[in-house]
Amino acid sequence: MDKQIIISIGREFGSGGHQIATDISKHFNLPLYDKSILENIAKEKGVDVNELCKFDEIPKNRLFSRTVQGHSSSPEEAIANMQFDFLREKASSGESFVVVGRCANSILKEYDGLISVFVTADMEKKIDRVAEYFDIDREQAHDIIVKNNKKRKLYHNFYCKEKWGDSRHYELIINTSRIGIPQAKEIVQAYVEKYIESNK
Repeated sequence: MDKQIIISIGREFGSGGHQIATDISKHFNLPLYDKSILENIAKEKGVDVNELCKFDEIPKNRLFSRTVQGHSSSPEEAIANMQFDFLREKASSGESFVVVGRCANSILKEYDGLISVFVTADMEKKIDRVAEYFDIDREQAHDIIVKNNKKRKLYHNFYCKEKWGDSRHYELIINTSRIGIPQAKEIVQAYVEKYIESNK
């Protein structure tokens, strides 16, 4: 493609947002950045990726960390900033890509090619999907959804001025409960194609 596009997909847990991101990246033949960012960082730093994953998408713990002369002792904040820097480097290089979460709709908002999407779903549908995926009962699925969405919201709202899931900060918000994940992917795909066509 002639011009850079960065497709940022925020998502509620169980909404199918990651699947949509995966399908979109394949359709447009673009790199997909999600937890794989940590694999790149771990390889570069020569550390165990599992150690980095422990602190992924978790807000800074104010009780057990401190900042001295601009340097934070928080591993959560360090991991977040390494991922943000990774994405900024990719964006500033002119690369086009798809990114899941990681506050991308906020930290990359200065790039003209950014397309920000948020994927949501009704709780019952999310429960259905999570219970089937993890082979657990509905009560367990509900608890996992609530826990993960709370964590994502806290993480995003800690590092960004824009609030997680606030419609004012996304170009497109899709509820997969209404039309299903494949159809939601087609809508995002069509939106991106229209964007590319109008920016030739």
